[in-house]
Amino acid sequence: MSTEATSLRLDIEAKKNAYAVFKKVGLKPAQAINLFLRQVALQGGLPFEVKIPNSATIDAIKELEKGGGRKSKNSKEFYNDLGI
Repeated sequence: MSTEATSLRLDIEAKKNAYAVFKKVGLKPAQAINLFLRQVALQGGLPFEVKIPNSATIDAIKELEKGGGRKSKNSKEFYNDLGI
């Protein structure tokens, strides 16, 4: 495999969070990026679904960002709230 140096401008917070995950799974950032690029090539597109959130999802995100929404103390309480 031949390589070449590449320069990218990345969102600082996204990079920090992603690099922490790479470390947890034992990947160097370059390995993770090469893995992503190989999957794009193999799949002929992004290796995950990309969706634009609908208005209900956007409203729910905004509600949570403001500290709203229901909170559960444990999974049993969560499932009870859902009626499961």
